[in-house]
Amino acid sequence: MTGDTEGQPYVYARTALVEPDWRRLPGWRDVTVAQWRDPQWQRAHSVKNARQLRVVLGDRLSEHFYAELAADRVQFAGMSMLVPPQMLNTVAPGAPDAPGAFTEAFLADPVRRYLLPVRSDRDPHWPSHPRAARDSLHETEMWVVEGLTRRYPTKVLAELVATCPQYCGHCTRMDLVGNSTPQVAKARLTLRPRERQEQILDYLKRTPGVRDVVVSGGDLANVPWPQLESFLLRLLELPSVRDIRLATKALVGLPQHWLQPAVRAGMARVAGVASRRAVNLSVHTHANHVQSVTPLVAEAARAMLDVGVRDVRNQGVLMRGVNASAADLLDLCFALQGEANILPYYFYLCDMIPNAEHWRIPVHEAQRLQEAVMGQLPGYATPRIVCDVPYVGKRWVHQAVDYDRELGISYWTKNSPVGPELDGPARAAGLGRRYPFYDPIPTLPESGREWWERHR
Repeated sequence: MTGDTEGQPYVYARTALVEPDWRRLPGWRDVTVAQWRDPQWQRAHSVKNARQLRVVLGDRLSEHFYAELAADRVQFAGMSMLVPPQMLNTVAPGAPDAPGAFTEAFLADPVRRYLLPVRSDRDPHWPSHPRAARDSLHETEMWVVEGLTRRYPTKVLAELVATCPQYCGHCTRMDLVGNSTPQVAKARLTLRPRERQEQILDYLKRTPGVRDVVVSGGDLANVPWPQLESFLLRLLELPSVRDIRLATKALVGLPQHWLQPAVRAGMARVAGVASRRAVNLSVHTHANHVQSVTPLVAEAARAMLDVGVRDVRNQGVLMRGVNASAADLLDLCFALQGEANILPYYFYLCDMIPNAEHWRIPVHEAQRLQEAVMGQLPGYATPRIVCDVPYVGKRWVHQAVDYDRELGISYWTKNSPVGPELDGPARAAGLGRRYPFYDPIPTLPESGREWWERHR
């Protein structure tokens, strides 16, 4: 297949999904199909450190790779290491066994680049943008009760848990989610889960203007199922709630969780109530590259649809070295839409978190990518490429009202108040402002880079 951001032709050819053979890796040679499909086995054998990575890969990675991995942990990483076998198995699936060739393929792999970043990935001069922030979207500032972010008039984000079964280097909630790292002492949820859920439900009862609830975290796969089902059934009792979106990257990273009989039966009960009450219940997941869309992922997505979930949708992140070409995006979207019944929905510009400049792409590249994928997929399955602008919200990349390409500053406006502006005197002032978003400095012309050097 061919295609790039300049709009060259993309040739579609239907390609079957593949589950790489995990037994090719020394540490998993004796793992049975039953073990691989067991979510508890997957969780227990997730890779949390270099020692465990060595056990799985044997001597196939060079010592230099492990040195770079360790250096990144100390100097840059905002997320602790946690990679389920399901995801690690999709890294460099066709790599040769020879250590030098395997290391080269492993380093170049797009999935590796965001699950297991190393020091040499980072930009040596501009690892972070000067305007980067740990909570770059100010979600915690917009909590109306602990864990409930209200950025928009009619929509809220409910964070039920601060852990995931898989940690991604580019996580937008890196300030809260996961274990602390040498670079980031994490913020913490302080309330007990049930107390936090009670406060969330109480707020929604008192606020009938909210109709759309994204239930997230962290990841819902880390919420004990009885607790999650109870929360969802109580949420469905609120007549003002008309949309519920369940956010779980585990549908891709740990599909075994969503294939458990108890979870499928519970989802069927929740979906049945949602159908009777005409509430739109959907699952949102997170795939960034076609390699991670495997037959098990498709099986999990279809299981959700079979029990009555209205849609399964994908929200990816645009990242250089991962998916920042039209060919990469279209390969992923056709696998999602055509083979896994997952609707391509959003691709976000990578948020302005610390040490992310090597992943981020400028707005003008994202605009060209949006143009390049138009007309290739069915209209309803054509993903929207969006910029999540602090204090504005999601905007299609072509909605910038002004754009200084030299300095890499785009400007955005909004049509409704956000977060703290929803009430009080700041409401009118917020609607009259232009809000900046910043391109990665390494992508700027020399004059722009020199300006930022002077204004570090």
